[in-house]
Amino acid sequence: MISIGNFFFRYRNFLFLFLYLALFIPSPPLFSPENFGTNYFLWPVIFGLLITVSGQLIRGATIGLAYIIRGGKEGKVYAEELVTSGIFNHCRNPLYVGNILMLCGVGVLSNSLLYVSVFIPFFLFVYQAIVLAEEKFLRNKFGEQYDRYTKTVNRWLPDLNGISSTFNSMQFRWRRWILKEYNTQYIWLTGITLILLFKYPEITNEDPRLRNILLAIILPLLGFAYLFVRYLKKSGKMKE
Repeated sequence: MISIGNFFFRYRNFLFLFLYLALFIPSPPLFSPENFGTNYFLWPVIFGLLITVSGQLIRGATIGLAYIIRGGKEGKVYAEELVTSGIFNHCRNPLYVGNILMLCGVGVLSNSLLYVSVFIPFFLFVYQAIVLAEEKFLRNKFGEQYDRYTKTVNRWLPDLNGISSTFNSMQFRWRRWILKEYNTQYIWLTGITLILLFKYPEITNEDPRLRNILLAIILPLLGFAYLFVRYLKKSGKMKE
C-alpha cells in the first residue's frame, strides 16, 4: 500500500483531472423520475451541494487557520515540520477529508451512479494509500512526537470537541485561503455550473437560450475572478 501511495502521490494532480472528467461519463442515475417523481432533480442538487460545500468549508477552515504544505519535494512525500494546530488538532488529514467530500458531492450533484459506486471507492483507496505513505515518512522523521499525535487525533473522522476554542484562539487568514485556493475554487465552481446547467434543464425551464445566457455570464465572471487573484498573487500585491 505504501508503494502504491508513493506512486499516486507523485501523480495526484493527474488523478484529480481524471476524476473531474469522469463526472461527465454517461451513467445510470442515482435519482430518477420513476423513483422520486417529477421533482427528482431536487434530491441530487440539494444533497450534492450540501456535501460538496461542506468539503470546501473544511478545506477553507484548514488553510485559513494552520496551513500544511502538501506539495512534497521532488514528487515525494516531504514535510519540514509537524503541523498539529488548527483543524489538524481535530483530524490528521482535514484537507483530504475536504477533497473527499467535495468529490462525493459533485458525484451526487451529477446524479451519476457510476461515479459514486466506482470512482469514489477508487478515490478512497488511493487516498488511503497516500496517507499510509505519508504516515510512514512522518513517523520516521518525527518519531515519538508523531506517535503521540496519532494517539490523540483521528486519521479521518474529525473530532469536533473544542472546535469553537480552536477558532476563537486563532486568526483566520483569509488572504492565505484565497491565494492557496483560487485555482481549486475556479475549477470547482466551473464544474458545478456546468453540471447544474447541462444536467438539469429544469433549472432553466428547459430553455437552451436561457442556459446559454447564464453560461455566458457566469463562466466569464469566474474566469475574471481567477485571473484577477492570479495577478494579485504573481505581482505580490496580495500576500498571505
